[in-house]
Amino acid sequence: MILYFLRHASAGQRQLTADDDKRPLDNDGIEQCGLVGRMLISLGAEFDRIITSPLERALQTATLVAREIKFKDQIQTDEALRPEATYDSFRQLLRRHAKAESLMVVGHNPNLSEFLSLLISDGSADTSIYLKKGGLARVELEGRGAPLLNWCLTPKLVRKIQESMGTSSRPKTSRK
Repeated sequence: MILYFLRHASAGQRQLTADDDKRPLDNDGIEQCGLVGRMLISLGAEFDRIITSPLERALQTATLVAREIKFKDQIQTDEALRPEATYDSFRQLLRRHAKAESLMVVGHNPNLSEFLSLLISDGSADTSIYLKKGGLARVELEGRGAPLLNWCLTPKLVRKIQESMGTSSRPKTSRK
């Protein structure tokens, strides 16, 4: 299985209220989603499933990226990707979707970065990878050894790559 980790895009400052679950992406986050989607297209990435945290900012990130890459299936939500979820619940999510060839999970920090780190280090807490908002990583779960981190991209790097390819960072719109 190829597993893509995507941290939700920029959603402004964290709120200390119960309504933080409903915090949407800000304008930078919406732009990040377009860039990530176009990066995935340029890399030839395809997904059997996209699974996201049910929180608004993660669901919105998954939806915008899915629209950009023309993902036709329904996006699934899973409690195992909520901010307070455990690594055990994440491993159960992976077992439930073990037949998928390619899977994208969209979630939050600190646990999404922790899940990525634990997965590629076979449970060792010594390895640490930090996904920035809108950060994207690709891991191969098949093979003889431990899961293999193929790459990890920051939003700034995604933007630079898109600019170097001559791909606009903004969607084309008609001007009248």
